[in-house]
Amino acid sequence: MAVSTEGNLFTRTWREVRGRELDANVEAMNRAALEVYRRGHLPVTGEALALPLIELAGSARVGDAVFDEIFHPIARRLLERCDGVLRIGGPSAGADEMVALARAQGKTVYAGLEALPAC
Repeated sequence: MAVSTEGNLFTRTWREVRGRELDANVEAMNRAALEVYRRGHLPVTGEALALPLIELAGSARVGDAVFDEIFHPIARRLLERCDGVLRIGGPSAGADEMVALARAQGKTVYAGLEALPAC
């Protein structure tokens, strides 16, 4: 699964720098991840892995060179090791890219929590 929980690992300053929209997206993914977990799966998101590294690497803002070096590349690497992808939320070029890559790799793409079977 390409969804996961993320702890409150970030400083208030980093939260302000990375933007409210990203925070809202991460919160939505974390809520979905909890449900994925409760259905018996092991949820993981690229954000949970990437954001602490981005902070440590010294990113000043979403979309700077440090952010771009880590954010989407981690998601692509993670996807290679996942069994499937849960697509949630609205329009997102990044999420659409992950779905396309997942399909190209023959992975199952679930279009919402209701489509995800329990283990």
